[in-house]
Amino acid sequence: MIRRTRKIRKMRGSRTVGGGSSKKRRGAGHRGGRGNSGLHKSKWTWTVKFDPKHFGKYGFKRPQRSIFKFAPVNLDYLDEKSEEFVKQGLAANKNGAIEIDITDLGYNKVLGKGKVSKPLIIKSPKFSSLAIQKIEEAGGEVVIL
Repeated sequence: MIRRTRKIRKMRGSRTVGGGSSKKRRGAGHRGGRGNSGLHKSKWTWTVKFDPKHFGKYGFKRPQRSIFKFAPVNLDYLDEKSEEFVKQGLAANKNGAIEIDITDLGYNKVLGKGKVSKPLIIKSPKFSSLAIQKIEEAGGEVVIL
């Protein structure tokens, strides 16, 4: 039968609360370790039985240098700031269209969020399909670097 109450409730009021001599349960030494302490020593059989893969390394992690990190920018941002980029010298006017190289701005992919209100010539290593569609609909041009 499952116990509904803890055994300790029976022992409340007794001097040693079921621990034998009152000297035996002094200090932290009687606790036997908390958490994962002792998995290599006193709890080794438990470790072998229930958590055999606890120690050691498994698999591998790719070197961070080899992982391509995206720095995306949305079309609405480029459309909104295009005039400012021309003033700052980060973009140029060519035949009524504004030419922006987004690698100069620190980005490497163009995403298609937002609307394009003027023709833009955008140079980038990567574009989303929606971005290409919106740029060309507005009379702009896509240049893949």
